[in-house]
Amino acid sequence: MNSRYPYLKDRLLSTFIDTLVIVTLMYIFTNVLDPFSNVPNWVRMLMFAFLFLYEPIFTSLGCTLGNFLMQIRVRTNDDTNKRINFFNALVRSIVKYLLGIISFFTIHSNPHRRAIHDFASNSVMIKV
Repeated sequence: MNSRYPYLKDRLLSTFIDTLVIVTLMYIFTNVLDPFSNVPNWVRMLMFAFLFLYEPIFTSLGCTLGNFLMQIRVRTNDDTNKRINFFNALVRSIVKYLLGIISFFTIHSNPHRRAIHDFASNSVMIKV
């Protein structure tokens, strides 16, 4: 498959959109829990886990909202027709969260525009 690889601005905009989704979900979760005086800790932990796992879950299932709107997808580096599995998506997200913008520094130094988190998870972004 001859894929086009997205530019840095497309990837950053996708990340920005996903950040807005997470912030919006945080606001919604807070307002849902606010009227209740004694919310069990496991409910709070489950909501926090969903916020943290938003990107790896949706990346492994197909795409996040930001990826969908920017028309980009995360695929395996070996076969751009295959989605990455949840474990690789989790590794990718952790490296991306830990390094932040630094993770994108390698995009212009390789032909497939792979970021550090893509190298860590054997993934590549493609434009659809």
